[in-house]
Amino acid sequence: MELKNDLILRAARGEKTERTPVWLMRQAGRILPEYRAVRNSLSGFIELVKNPDLAAEVTIQPVDILGVDAAIIFSDILVIPEAMGLPYEMIEKKGPWFPQVVKSESDLAKLNIADASTDLGYVIDAIKVTKRELAGRVPLIGFAGAPWTIFCYMVEGHGSKTFSNARKMLYNEPALAEKLLEMITESTIAYLKAQIAAGADIVQVFDSWAGILPPQQYEDFSLKYIKQICDAINEVPITVFAKGAYFARKSMANLACETIGLDWNMDIAESRMLIGEHKTLQGNLDPCALYGTNAEVEKATKVMLDAFGPNRHIANLGHGVYPDIDPEKVKVFVNTVKEYSQTLRH
Repeated sequence: MELKNDLILRAARGEKTERTPVWLMRQAGRILPEYRAVRNSLSGFIELVKNPDLAAEVTIQPVDILGVDAAIIFSDILVIPEAMGLPYEMIEKKGPWFPQVVKSESDLAKLNIADASTDLGYVIDAIKVTKRELAGRVPLIGFAGAPWTIFCYMVEGHGSKTFSNARKMLYNEPALAEKLLEMITESTIAYLKAQIAAGADIVQVFDSWAGILPPQQYEDFSLKYIKQICDAINEVPITVFAKGAYFARKSMANLACETIGLDWNMDIAESRMLIGEHKTLQGNLDPCALYGTNAEVEKATKVMLDAFGPNRHIANLGHGVYPDIDPEKVKVFVNTVKEYSQTLRH
């Protein structure tokens, strides 16, 4: 089916666009009362992720309500560990919790490479339903967590400021760490390929905990595996978003991906210089800027657009939108990108 709006795909490939495309990380979710209505009809977050029809419904909500240029499938990065044999729970107001974690070779032996068609069939079905319901209005983004970020949860068992148990394994048992990272990488490649086969038009790899590693370890235990993923996927454009990895921007320029996501602490001009002209940049408004007045949101958005310029940019926040942000402020951001970026091209 031909896309009526393919701005994000053209921007990713470096083609000229009439204006800058815009979407938001975490756009399907807690900021929308419509999402909360669906979510409250179920027992919990994981039940929603595993219900293809409802996952499709909340995936499409921001397209209708906020006017974004892409939908991103409603799911979670932690479906991969679960599919590998390490189930998780989502604790209200606390986040993910793994009753079992990987500590040793024997723990690793209980895991398997995820089979996307069986273990993750619910995500694949949600993508198919979403594609049908979108009817070509906008592209659909598929995604997965970067192997290092998934590793953090599988070893630590929950969110953490330091992930010191996960990081300890890199120092004390690097061979064990590499084995687990390799299994996660293989699972992730198969999963992303299944998402693409089901209809994802572009995919994003989220390295949420990139910034907690020192530069050399980031090269050895994260970027190496992201590279494997990028090298394996050539069907659709890939975006890599590594939060906090400002020290790796030059290395990321060599990845076989089309787009590099910037967080809000990464200077735009410096990032362009380090990454080069051959990649599209995505981002990077500070999510907290959306707490401002309409006029302040508009001003901050224009400053960002001026800094990126009219070419090879996909507008987004520098991280996911926070749950207590007013959807009306998000609309100001989206509409300012649409209107102002057109003027930059004349």
